[in-house]
Amino acid sequence: MKLHRLALTAFGPFGTTQDIDFDALTTDGLFLLHGPTGAGKTSVLDAVCFALYGTVPGARQSPGTPLRSDHAPADVFTEVLLELTLGGRRLEITRFPAQQRRKKRGTGFTPERARSLLREYDTPGGTWRALSLSHQEIGEELEQLIGMSREQFCQVVLLPQGDFARFLRADAEARSRLLGRLFDTRCFAAVEENLAERRRTTEARVRTGDERLLALAHRMAQAAADTTGEWPAPDARPGDPGLADAVLAGAAVARSGARERLDAARGAVALAEDRRNEARTALDTAREHDRLRRRYEETRRRRAASEAARPAHEEVLARLEEARRAERVTPALTLRAAAERDHRAAAAALIAARAALPAELADADPARLAGTEQDLRREAGALAAARRAEDRGAAIARERAALDRAARADDDARQDAGEWLAGWDALRRRHQDRLAAAQEAATRAEQLAGLLGPARLRRDAARERDRLTTEANDAEDALRTAREDALTARTAWLDLKERRLAQIAAELAAGLVPGEPCAVCGSADHPAPARPGTAPVAPADEDAAYETHTRAEEDRSGAERRLDRIRTALAAARLRARDDGPAADAPGAGPDPRDPSAAELAALVAGVESDLGEARALASGIHAAREALDRAEREHGERLKDRHRVDQRVAARTAEREALDRELAALTEELDRARGGARSVAERAAELEHRARLAAGAAEAVRAADEAARRLKEADGRTADAAYRAGFPTPEAAAEAVADDTEHRELQRAADRWRAEAAAVADRLAEPDTLAAAALPPADPTAAAATLETADRALRNASAALASARDRAAELDALSAEAAAAVRGSVPLRAEHARVARLAALTAGTSAQNEHRMRLESYVLAARLEQVAAAATDRLLRMSAGRYSLTHSDARSGGGRSGLGLRVIDAWTGRERDTATLSGGETFFASLALALGLADVVTEEAGGVRLDTLFIDEGFGSLDEQTLDEVLDVLDSLRERDRSVGIVSHVADLRRRIPTQLEVVKERHGSTVRLRTGAPGE
Repeated sequence: MKLHRLALTAFGPFGTTQDIDFDALTTDGLFLLHGPTGAGKTSVLDAVCFALYGTVPGARQSPGTPLRSDHAPADVFTEVLLELTLGGRRLEITRFPAQQRRKKRGTGFTPERARSLLREYDTPGGTWRALSLSHQEIGEELEQLIGMSREQFCQVVLLPQGDFARFLRADAEARSRLLGRLFDTRCFAAVEENLAERRRTTEARVRTGDERLLALAHRMAQAAADTTGEWPAPDARPGDPGLADAVLAGAAVARSGARERLDAARGAVALAEDRRNEARTALDTAREHDRLRRRYEETRRRRAASEAARPAHEEVLARLEEARRAERVTPALTLRAAAERDHRAAAAALIAARAALPAELADADPARLAGTEQDLRREAGALAAARRAEDRGAAIARERAALDRAARADDDARQDAGEWLAGWDALRRRHQDRLAAAQEAATRAEQLAGLLGPARLRRDAARERDRLTTEANDAEDALRTAREDALTARTAWLDLKERRLAQIAAELAAGLVPGEPCAVCGSADHPAPARPGTAPVAPADEDAAYETHTRAEEDRSGAERRLDRIRTALAAARLRARDDGPAADAPGAGPDPRDPSAAELAALVAGVESDLGEARALASGIHAAREALDRAEREHGERLKDRHRVDQRVAARTAEREALDRELAALTEELDRARGGARSVAERAAELEHRARLAAGAAEAVRAADEAARRLKEADGRTADAAYRAGFPTPEAAAEAVADDTEHRELQRAADRWRAEAAAVADRLAEPDTLAAAALPPADPTAAAATLETADRALRNASAALASARDRAAELDALSAEAAAAVRGSVPLRAEHARVARLAALTAGTSAQNEHRMRLESYVLAARLEQVAAAATDRLLRMSAGRYSLTHSDARSGGGRSGLGLRVIDAWTGRERDTATLSGGETFFASLALALGLADVVTEEAGGVRLDTLFIDEGFGSLDEQTLDEVLDVLDSLRERDRSVGIVSHVADLRRRIPTQLEVVKERHGSTVRLRTGAPGE
């Protein structure tokens, strides 16, 4: 990296534009940047850093420190331009920080956003080519070319001697922080944190497994009840090595006792089942004996009732016989009734048909009626030609109506075309005016669109700022609540823990026996054993309280992180809404009078959007207006053509209408003759068809009536003959004796019931079991049932005991299997936890195997520090005339950790000593050597980026003349490598020794710079 030109405008103490030519300044390789205190020497270095990274180094980058010069006029913008060569590319960087500018309209100031510009010199073309205007793109491009972060650049290129003097005297932790910023060791710190997190995770998993194992032991103890005898329950805690063996041993004892109980319960159930079977057999015998005796008595009663119903049974049989004889006459009676119904219907139809006939045909026979029908149908067929003529007349009427409609349409079209053509000139002027207005609106819309984007961004940022303000207040309230909850939970947990410890002491004291040694202290005397408290505390209660305390602490930490995120986002939103760049408040700051309200910005956006919408709406009509004008011109031509075509159609319609009139007159004369007295030919044809149907229907009715009378006479004869053969004097008597289906079924059912009852009674009285039971004394089923109930109750009790024993055994088997599986599953978990815990302790520096107590990140940084010490020693030997050299030390300091120690070796005494024992001058050239060595290592770490320009800031005033000469010789050696070194100092002796100088002059209206070359002087 080589600097060529730096231009500052209204930056820091410089009120006007100051142009620094680094090509001229670095010609000799060594130059001096000097000036009085407060003149702005450091501001030149700040400008270089600001141009490259967009921020200034160190504490000067805080939001409260403005970059704009107080000496600059209001209309001059703060600007930094840096021209340099990076990676063989000539670049120009221009930065404008956020600042205030005068309003273009009205009075006052408005915030101007930060801007950046990156250009590259095109050597073949001899011109500058723009690369980017984006802050992010420019930052990524430059950091990739430089190969260093801002912190590394400030330590390597802008060598701050005060920082390295403090580095020499700092402890390991402070050196770790500095080296961690320069060398990216975040991955090693992440490894440490990952291993620590994995250790916590595996420990929690092991503890969870042990807690599950204890829970299984508790469940087995509950399931076993009193089957384990005197075997003690496991008293180990999660994490104890003997927990698994104790739980498995207790499970084996519980299973053995449960199986013994199960065998005993099975024997009791078998005995109860035998007694229940004997009682059931006795009950069945008593019930059967009692049933047979009652059956015999009931059968005797049924036989007496059957004999009493015999006369009624004989009457039913006689009625059934009469109904069977009447059934033989039923078919003839049915046929006669049907014939009578048909005769009455035919007579009624004949009367109706004759009533519809004309008077001259009322008494006509069927032959005459048939002839009349044929005559009428022939007359109707002769009307077909008349129908066609009538249809043609209707078609001619429709054609004339169509001609009339077309004539009216043409009249309307002619009138419409005339009116339209009369207003053609005015219409064309309106379309031309509309097109001009749309073109003017398009120009205005482009202007408004450029204002809308920034206004929307500020409005959205103001809304986000207001929302985040509310969220920040809520987050502060939530944080206060979380802190109170965490304190309450911690107090409750410590209280339970203290009570639990006291309870454990009381439990141990309860097992003490006078004269026997204590399991804790070994003493046989127990002068004051602890006593149990009034409210015992279970381990689960203590664990629950600890979990509550842990969750409350996590909630508190989460609330703090959330509040920090909200405050950071709020500051960013306030910056965007105010649009005044780095001058915005820091995160967490309160409202500022410069903050515009969301309503004001929304009103501004709404106004611009409204104007833009109106302009765009009007501008969007350019194409439509142009097309409308074109359409209107085309329509003008079409209207003229349409008017000519209308005139031609009018003449053609007149000839067509005359031909139709002549054809219609001839058809009208023909139709008058065919219609007769009817209104139309169709009406005449319908009338003839109706009269023909009436004649045909009357002829058919006469024939049907004659046929029905003949069938009725034949049915009367057959009915009288059937009644006589069945034994009835008349057909009417036979009809009265007929029984319907319901009556016949009831009679047959009654006869069947009597016969079935009589047969069943006879069969029962002949049964030998029934006769034998009648001869025995009565049985007692109630007593036998009571005996069976007692036996059933005993069997249920025994079965319940067996089921309970079986369930207990099954549950203990399942719990034992689950416990065994849990023990097997915990083995790899314990192994993994032990391995991870060893690695985590080793990388964290807390393991006994880590003799130096060195963390992994410190180990990596120690290697880097060893490289830095070796590179610094090369220059320190020259500065100190071979007396001093730096070495890296792994020795521990006091009780702290090791790995980042620095020792200085004094060749005159041959001893090592702490770098804090160096004098002021010795500390300067030691820190300078360290800074130069660090620059070499960081440069190599960054990929070997060539640094052609270095700055060394202050510290030369503490050197004597000889040491100063030696230091300048070392700096000359840097110049031998084509490096340019700038010394920032106000030491007068340096102005005599270094001819090329950049002087910063402090004046009342702002500082200025002067470039001096030539012979050194005052």
